[in-house]
Amino acid sequence: MNEHWFQWDGTDLLLWLRVQPRAGKDEFVSPYGEQYKIRITAPPVDGKANKHLISFLAKSFGVGRDQVTLISGESSKNKGFRIQRPEKYPIPLTKSEEK
Repeated sequence: MNEHWFQWDGTDLLLWLRVQPRAGKDEFVSPYGEQYKIRITAPPVDGKANKHLISFLAKSFGVGRDQVTLISGESSKNKGFRIQRPEKYPIPLTKSEEK
């Protein structure tokens, strides 16, 4: 299965997400085209959704918040993230042989 919503860059994981703010709970939903749909409870106001999403991703992948970087889509529902050396995987990923 060829997934386009994630890619390995050495030990870093690159994720492309479609974010739905103001949801009832924080959760990973499913692949959504070339992105992975995710719901978060924070509103898209004054950067609150991005901060909340970074915290949620850090907790979900077992890393510190400083290991999660927003690389694209700061003011968009379509976002790209770099997660440095994830410790756990809340969604199914096909790990490359480089890992």
